[in-house]
Amino acid sequence: MSLKCGIVGLPNVGKSSLFNALSNAGAEAANFPFCTIDPNVGIVPVPDDRLDVLAKINKPLRVIPASIEFVDIAGLVKGASEGKGKGNAFLSHIREVDIIIHVVRCFHDDDVVHVEGNVDPIRDIQIIDAELLFKDLESVEKKIDRLEKQAKGDKTVRGQVDIVKRLKDHIEKGLPVRSLELSDAERTIFGDLFLLTEKPVLYVCNVDESDLATDGRENPMVEKVRGIASGQNSEVVVVCAKIEAEIAELDNEEKRAFLEELGLHSAGLDRLIKAANRELGLINYFTAGEKEVRAWTITKGTKAPQAAGVIHSDFEKGFIRAETIKYDDYVACGSEHAAKEAGKMKSEGREYVVADGDVMHFRFNV
Repeated sequence: MSLKCGIVGLPNVGKSSLFNALSNAGAEAANFPFCTIDPNVGIVPVPDDRLDVLAKINKPLRVIPASIEFVDIAGLVKGASEGKGKGNAFLSHIREVDIIIHVVRCFHDDDVVHVEGNVDPIRDIQIIDAELLFKDLESVEKKIDRLEKQAKGDKTVRGQVDIVKRLKDHIEKGLPVRSLELSDAERTIFGDLFLLTEKPVLYVCNVDESDLATDGRENPMVEKVRGIASGQNSEVVVVCAKIEAEIAELDNEEKRAFLEELGLHSAGLDRLIKAANRELGLINYFTAGEKEVRAWTITKGTKAPQAAGVIHSDFEKGFIRAETIKYDDYVACGSEHAAKEAGKMKSEGREYVVADGDVMHFRFNV
């Protein structure tokens, strides 16, 4: 499975610069609104040191990391839900992503204009939240109209109407759909709407280089964003998009040296990708051999047959068993053969829940 992230934010907050750093896709970056009109898409490898270690052990012909897809979506302005700016296109593109990466400007620079005239991260977040809520409200009201017509001839639909009306009341209070406590069954009633505020959000604070060493702790604008994120159980990642763009041009050795010079342990983009995986509850397992070492992405809690199905549907249909070695055991033993000899390879059946880092072989028969 491939994770799809939509990068959103007001014009000139650093979205396209961040996207360029992520994918080197060359999205135009300029000092005016709507610089990015059509969504740019970049496929980015997910950083995972474990994959490199497995590659050193197996010396395969190729190494394939898990990937993550980033979509740079056109800047949003007040009134987007009514079609202003590039609003309709913006909102339709958000429906297609798994998680929203909300870039918030937390730096002052007189040379970079702000569409609202001054830098205020709380207001900026509220503008985008309001536009998403307005669009969701519009979708929910249409849903209620359709259900009420159905309810006249089918009393069982009345319960669905009540749930969607409860959802409408929640949105009208300015609260995102994801914060409404509903069962999975209740959520399926409006699942066809692909509501925007139901998607998880990861906040990215774009700061000056001087704020990186303290992870923005001395920047009051970043702390305000953290306050909002905390109330939504969302994560905050602090980056300097300008610095990340420079890092993206370096090779691994130069990158490590540059990060050390800045007093950082990892690039902001690496932390962003890992945080996005956490928000969606995603983990990786590995397949390893002489031909290929590869990372596969699954949802935490996935059982062995379904994990096998990520490789190929036939693997799931004809699943017999999974031969599994814990990553730490694999590395400690130094090879698959040695791990097997040491009794570290386990044969697991259909009910086995795959753990993060498992190195696996699937036995199947179709």
